[in-house]
Amino acid sequence: MTKLAQLESYLHSIAPLALAEDWDNVGLLSGNPQSKVDRIMTCLTLSAVTVAESIAEKADLVITHHPLPFRPVNRIVTSTTTGKYLWELTRAGVAIYSPHTAWDNAKQGINAQLAQIVGLEDVTPMKPTRLTNVELSGLGTGRVGRLPNEASVNSIIQRLKSELTHLRFSCNHPLDTRCRRMAIICGSGGSFVDLALSCGADLLLTGEATYHQFLEAQSQGLVLLTIGHFASERFAMNQLAAMLQIDFPEVMIWASRQELDSGFEVSG
Repeated sequence: MTKLAQLESYLHSIAPLALAEDWDNVGLLSGNPQSKVDRIMTCLTLSAVTVAESIAEKADLVITHHPLPFRPVNRIVTSTTTGKYLWELTRAGVAIYSPHTAWDNAKQGINAQLAQIVGLEDVTPMKPTRLTNVELSGLGTGRVGRLPNEASVNSIIQRLKSELTHLRFSCNHPLDTRCRRMAIICGSGGSFVDLALSCGADLLLTGEATYHQFLEAQSQGLVLLTIGHFASERFAMNQLAAMLQIDFPEVMIWASRQELDSGFEVSG
């Protein structure tokens, strides 16, 4: 019998909570650590779709990248979106765990996986952890490294296309611009422009950035390439489900089959 506490311990081992950013809300957010877990679903975000799927599929635990709740709540009532989801999941007996930025920054986490996809070498954190824990040595926020050979933005895009889905590319430089040193931060990483420059990067790859962050990067000669928040993180929740399945073969584990990007393709 697999208990929630065992899964919590395993998740701590692959994505130590000490790696999470100070502002984050990570770990077991709802549930009884002594409860039995037979079915687990991973997803990027708890939404109407993923909440309904986890309940319909009788999940005992949902591992959501983005925390719910994220900020403290004074009450759990169904007149709010957060309250509604928490109420429905709790009534159905579905526990909630979020690794969020701990998984972003982990040794096998999202930023490390993105660095591997684009083929970076000599990879280090953009901002190393200040913790003295030996197990966390060499880890920290984001990743930065060099490409084996100078490459165009377009060739980097083609690499990403070969591995990821739901991509939405935006770039502030021509696609034939050549780059050699790349910084990576999944999710919403436009605020890392200055840090990327201080790491000697000539390209910053992230999920999303604001208009003014694109302008700031352009003014300093930094190529800013975004691929969409969903695309920059969702693939790693599939990977997390696969990792869990290897170590917990007795548990039914799947990445949400219903979750889609929040945007919709239109033509006109």
